[in-house]
Order: sequence, then structure tokens, then C-alpha cells
Amino acid sequence: MALSPSHKFGQMIGDVLEIAVEPILSDFAKEHSLFLDKKGTRPARNGKNVSWKDLNGNTHDLDFVLERGGTPAKRGVPVAFIEAAWRRYTKHSRNKVQEIQGAIMPLCETHSKHCPFKGAVLAGVFTEGALNQLKSLGFAVAYFPYETVIKAFSVVGIDATSDEQTPDTEFEKKFRKWDALTASDKSKVGKELAKLNRDEVRTFVEAMRKVTMRTVKNVRILPLHGNAVEWVNVKDAISFIENYRENSPSLPIDRYEIQVIYMNGDKITGDFATKDAAIEFLKPYNVLLPEVSRATD
Repeated sequence: MALSPSHKFGQMIGDVLEIAVEPILSDFAKEHSLFLDKKGTRPARNGKNVSWKDLNGNTHDLDFVLERGGTPAKRGVPVAFIEAAWRRYTKHSRNKVQEIQGAIMPLCETHSKHCPFKGAVLAGVFTEGALNQLKSLGFAVAYFPYETVIKAFSVVGIDATSDEQTPDTEFEKKFRKWDALTASDKSKVGKELAKLNRDEVRTFVEAMRKVTMRTVKNVRILPLHGNAVEWVNVKDAISFIENYRENSPSLPIDRYEIQVIYMNGDKITGDFATKDAAIEFLKPYNVLLPEVSRATD
């Protein structure tokens, strides 16, 4: 089904937002030896969408994913999930942030052992409540106000203003003018949009750096020996503890409790019944963050 002129116009602005964001993420990826996955063909996946599956098997299409160890032919470990979105009216802003939340949160749960960065770059008109909803869930949010979008398009002579009374013929006129621009001129709009919001970009990138480039402070491992016992009342449980021989001979291993603690205070925990499972849990951290120190407490 053909898109309406107003819808095509909205997609045009959404494309500009991605044009503004992509070079920023690309530079960040190069600086920190990460792989940036974006829309387009890639041998490591099917189709042109940046698609990831959550632990329930649901597929989520994203705008950008930063991976450690990724290449065009091989997917790496996701360290950042980032969405970019444009909305013209506040009445649509809450629904959009819920869409972003619904796409990224299940993926962060799926890859919780890596604590990936959650990011949203929003442009246009979003309510404070909508922005705070994402922030309350741990998202870093870069917000480019509507006025900066209009100023960015003006560098190529396009009036990007619109409202609910704008006729389709006007949207078509704006879109045709955009469509006739060279790739270089389209890039100018994206660069100008990022420039007009440089403080938001700087804060966003710094937040992304703190999460994706954090280092491990220490790894705590607690091997637990013995057999679990259960009591039907608290009195008997207390009696068991009171009479338990703490210096009894070593008992068989029950499980390993592991905590990976980062310099910024983030903490990842795991509980494993076997030595092999505990080692498999720690292996990615050895690859991703080699500066692991021996726990002293």
C-alpha cells in the first residue's frame, strides 16, 4: 500500500535523524574497536534490518547495535542497543517510547550478563513524561527539539515545518525537493542537526562510553559446599544453625556463586551448579574485559 505524503515526509525526517546519528556511532565504534551494525546488507544476518531475537524467540528490529568482536561476517557480543525516532506531536510521543522500550528491554534481559547500553535519540516533540519514562528504565536519551530539526533542513532550503492542517500537496512538494538532493547535501542536514544539538550528543556519547568501555574491578567467587536442608518451621531452622558444625570436614560442592563487579558499581551475578557452567559464564568477560583482578575479600 502506498504511503501517504505526510507519512513519507515523516520518514524523510526519520532518515535525517539516522544520518545525523550514524557518523557519531561510527566514530565511536572505530575509536573503541567495536562493530556498528546498521540497516543494510550484512553477511552475518538475513535481510537488511538489524534484527535480534530475545530469550522468548521474538524478533526485534533496531536502528543501531554496537558489538564487541563483531565483523561483517560474524555477529559479536551486543554492548549497545540504540533506537532513533522522530515524532511531530506530543500525542504520539508516549506510544513511541513504549515501542522503543518494548524492543530494547527484552534484548537487554536476554543479554543481561553483558549489561548492554540502552540508548534513544529522539527528535521533534516529546513530552517530559515520555522522556522520563525511558530515563527511569536506565536509557540514555538524546533529545533534539523540533526547532533544531527545522533549522537543520533550512541549510538546504527546505521548509520542514508542518502541522495537522498542512495539505498533502505541500508534503509532496517538500519531499520532492528532498528527494532531488545529492547524498552530500542530505548529509549536510544530518551534520547540522547533530551540530545544533552538540551538548545532547556529547552527554549521550559519554554515557555510552561509561557503559560499553567499563572495566572490571574484581570477580568474587563463593564455592558453596554441603547439602541443602529444609525445615517446616523457623524454630527448627534456628536450632539447626545453632548446632551446625562449621568446622566439619569438607562436603561435596553444591554450587558456585559469582559476582562480576565493575569499576562504575555495576554488578552481574550468577549461580551455577557445575564448574563448567561457572567457567562458561566467566569466559565472555575474559574476552571483553581482560583486566580482571583477583578478589581479595
